[in-house]
Amino acid sequence: MKVLTVVGNRPQFIKAAPLSLALREAGIEEVSLHTGQHYDRAMSAVFYEELALPEPLYSLDLRSADAALMQPEILSVLERERPDWVLVFGDTNSTRAGALAGVEAGIPVAHVEAGLRSGDVAMPEERNRIEVDRISTLLLCPDERSRELLAAEDKTAEAEVVGDVMADAARLFAPIARERIAIEREPGSYLVATVHREANVSQPRLGRIVDGLNRLEEPLAFPVHPRTRRALAAAGLELGAHVDLLEPLGYLELAALASQTRVVLTDSGGLQKEAYWYGVPCVTLRPSTEWVDTVETGANVLVDDDPDRLVRAVREARLPNSLPRLYGDGHASERVAQALLDRRTAR
Repeated sequence: MKVLTVVGNRPQFIKAAPLSLALREAGIEEVSLHTGQHYDRAMSAVFYEELALPEPLYSLDLRSADAALMQPEILSVLERERPDWVLVFGDTNSTRAGALAGVEAGIPVAHVEAGLRSGDVAMPEERNRIEVDRISTLLLCPDERSRELLAAEDKTAEAEVVGDVMADAARLFAPIARERIAIEREPGSYLVATVHREANVSQPRLGRIVDGLNRLEEPLAFPVHPRTRRALAAAGLELGAHVDLLEPLGYLELAALASQTRVVLTDSGGLQKEAYWYGVPCVTLRPSTEWVDTVETGANVLVDDDPDRLVRAVREARLPNSLPRLYGDGHASERVAQALLDRRTAR
């Protein structure tokens, strides 16, 4: 069996690492394709080095998030390789382009992280989730909630709960990160923030988030996404002296930093889950989240772009005394590989 995996941004590189191992161990040939959606070295190439991923067989190097540019290039690769499956991850434009190209080529599409919904269709990620779930052949869900949601939407594609492949990455790599990378801060003595979503790097939202961050009193480590750095400069926004503006971090560096912080502040879906698995409270800079369970358990608080709510949530951030296991047991990748093998006659 041959599977084409499509990746394009930071979370997808992370998800691809344990899955590549599982595919290889299952005897499945993987053809990897990197769309180039994230082309900054710190946002792409470094992950292949850090996570010991083989370089992608196809690197489009498009340096664009435009799915319309990606789709014909992916289609060309599919027509050359003729894999048994196209495997796409999450909710990015690379995800949508890969799925659409698979449908156009007549190749079944398997969607990892199927069935997630934030309820906010103004987010391009939410629209991508809905579209990719609609056209996929196999929907690989992180939890029962996601499968139930797909059933309620009357999706005809087959859905299977496999767990979350990012839990696999956290299980495998977080201990390595803490062992290998020294953090020059006492555990629990600082905060970590990441901001990169399209809505949050536009005004007035970005200014309100910066206002909230500037009101915090604890030291704050802020790895700045290239897009966010440009937006801060364009708006003339400055962070306070307690904020340490860092270059984008590799996965292991960020894992070491975030797993030892007192609170994570983020608009990243992936980091919300990682904070939960690390046992760190999370404050989410969005009005909604696809990872609803983290909020319902009390481990995550949604503050949108409200600076007052942000400051209060950070001050009061505490984890509940007991936390249920969410999104699988750290072995989702093996289940994904088996799900593909079980349906080898899908074509």
